[in-house]
Amino acid sequence: MKSLIVKATTALLMAAFGVGTALAAPETLQDVMKRRGLSQQDLLAASKTYTPSGKRDEFIAFSSGGQSGQVIIYGIPSMRILKYLAVFTPEPWQGYGYDEESKEVLKGGRIDGKDITWGDTHHPAVSETGGQYDGQFLFINDKANPRIAVIDLRDFETKQIVVSPVFKSEHGGAFVTPNTDYVFQTAQYAAPLEPRKFYPLEEFNEKYRGGITYWKFDREAGRIDPAKSFSIELPPYSQDLSDAGKGPSDGWSFTNSFCSERYVGGIEQGRPPFEAGCSAKDTDYLHVINWKKAAELVAQGKAQKINGHDVLMMDTAVKEGILFLIPEPKSPHGADVSPDGKYIIVSGKLDTHVSVYSFEKIQAAIKAGRFESKDPYGIPVIGLKDALHVQVSLGLGPLHTQYDSKPCIGYTSLYVDSQVAKWNYCEGKVLDKISVHYNIGHLMTMEGDSVDPKGRYLVALNKLAIDRFNPVGPLHPQNHQLIDISNDKMQLLYDMPLPLGEPHYAVAIDAAKLKPGVRYRVGTNSRTDKPHPGAVRAGEEKIERNGNKVTVFGTAIRSHFTPEIIEVEVGDEVTINMTNLERAQDETHGFTVSTYNVHMSVEPGKTASVKFVADKEGVYPYYCTEFCSALHLEMQGYLLVKPKGWKATGKTLAKANYTEKDYQAQLKKIADTQAVIDQVVGIITSYDYKAFPDVVSMVEDAFDQAGKIPDVKAKHEAAAAKKDWENACLWAEQVWQYQVKTADLGLRAKTYLEQNNARKVK
Repeated sequence: MKSLIVKATTALLMAAFGVGTALAAPETLQDVMKRRGLSQQDLLAASKTYTPSGKRDEFIAFSSGGQSGQVIIYGIPSMRILKYLAVFTPEPWQGYGYDEESKEVLKGGRIDGKDITWGDTHHPAVSETGGQYDGQFLFINDKANPRIAVIDLRDFETKQIVVSPVFKSEHGGAFVTPNTDYVFQTAQYAAPLEPRKFYPLEEFNEKYRGGITYWKFDREAGRIDPAKSFSIELPPYSQDLSDAGKGPSDGWSFTNSFCSERYVGGIEQGRPPFEAGCSAKDTDYLHVINWKKAAELVAQGKAQKINGHDVLMMDTAVKEGILFLIPEPKSPHGADVSPDGKYIIVSGKLDTHVSVYSFEKIQAAIKAGRFESKDPYGIPVIGLKDALHVQVSLGLGPLHTQYDSKPCIGYTSLYVDSQVAKWNYCEGKVLDKISVHYNIGHLMTMEGDSVDPKGRYLVALNKLAIDRFNPVGPLHPQNHQLIDISNDKMQLLYDMPLPLGEPHYAVAIDAAKLKPGVRYRVGTNSRTDKPHPGAVRAGEEKIERNGNKVTVFGTAIRSHFTPEIIEVEVGDEVTINMTNLERAQDETHGFTVSTYNVHMSVEPGKTASVKFVADKEGVYPYYCTEFCSALHLEMQGYLLVKPKGWKATGKTLAKANYTEKDYQAQLKKIADTQAVIDQVVGIITSYDYKAFPDVVSMVEDAFDQAGKIPDVKAKHEAAAAKKDWENACLWAEQVWQYQVKTADLGLRAKTYLEQNNARKVK
């Protein structure tokens, strides 16, 4: 048997080094094409999406996560998912809803005093300056519960959730005005505006209402200011999607609707269902609103307080001339303002036509007082012909329109046809169509909602995947398909399954506009962006008791927590604050206590906390949940929950058998490692490393680790002088641990400088 193993090993080595045997020839491109059944067109599509290792995408997409209540972030053209961003629902990886700081954010989304632990995210919107995406903030709505969230793109964390004080549901949100003065959302299903107020459905026309809320955004604070926000009462039509005017139409907003029949179903009573009654008419209504003047009216005290919130009532809006209606194709979805602000494009799901309204014509009709009628609530109705620029038949089930960098070019999703139509909305001419898979809902172009769309790519957000991917059970992913729109003819490039919720809409921004930070100022509460009261620096760690409340002020750094042992008694309320002392990029630590259902993700510089009642005696390990270093598994500690009145036994800890020889081996290891560190330091200082902030942070972290060595060195030398070889060896081992961390940071800094072609200074 031994000779057989030797022969086999020899043969393998000979083959590996090409001795006595021929190496297998590498596959050529043609070989791969043949083996996988690929065409030249497939290779062209692949080359347009392939992003080599270490390279980055041109655009970043923010997609709603549907019923997950989150946001999905991915790159374009690679279509690589980068992050699931927690918004309305607890998310364990980021500790969202499991640490105290994020619980405070989620509390903002409580309704009637109760936690809402799920959400249905639909429409993200990037903050704008002058109508251009500025990459500072992201807003997204919750359709199931009328909420809006604010996400700061400096760290990609949710900072605030606000709840509509007057709506019961909403679909049309979030949309921003060109300078992000307001973020607005519309009611979806009509209901009484007064909270917890019952009126029977027989009083639907009189007591049920729709509406639109304009949330005032304080950019300096990075928060919505509810006290300066207001709503406008609208008829009990189901308001849907909206858009803000741009350029000549700035100051106005446009909201479509469905079920303007105001039909209430009741198949239980033998009546036709909602879907029949809500699509009986040929048209619904586009709402045209002068929001700037509305804000002035509210400031003048002309609003009414409902649930402590300013609401501009319908009769006031009509009297002051800020609210108008225009007929639109029935059951519309998109209401999309063109980049130049001259046109509003509306699609009717049950009509083949897409209608292009002229803002100039709308204003002329309003100025002339030219209205064809009033609706049942006295709102002036502008005639369709008086507002229409052109109407084009694009196909079955048109939904949503996005814009190209080329003037007058738009792209509209066709749900029933499972196609995207490219067309000229100025001339009313269809230019191209491409099939998608299947039943496309929304679509997005790069910065397609702004005054300056970038073109290049389009993503079709398809509702059904059916046969596109490996089957994974009855529940299928959605399919986001990347399409090249840079040429006259559209080309399908990539299918990407979206495996989280039912993504509804997405926005994409030039990646260069995003400037996220890589670390926090040490001791920051990332949810408030203010100093955390539980933060401490190295050497300041402590445990305080006040009655039955125990507060831990701890730190985390590779590869240990301080403190490593926390002792409490049964019934104590325990708060553990943890500050990540790292400055190096991506050195995140996590923290959890076994069986207590708490978790925090602590990025460099951040302080977070968890709170729980130690309601059961026992021994509960805690550990770092983020693989942070070679000794990640050793980054641990114990929460000891003692019975009340427990007395120590006086026993000593178990010992190992260390010798002087072991200690001398440790000293040699330390000397050898120091030689490596000295070499790396020499290489780093030979570059102009201070020109690279990331390297400066790594060097600072390295010096911080190395700075701990003298104190520990004194401890191992003192123990050795007493021939206490156990403590001498273990403290010497700790010196080596600090060396390893120092060397690790140094090597990372060296690699960074080499890869970024840093300038040599000596």
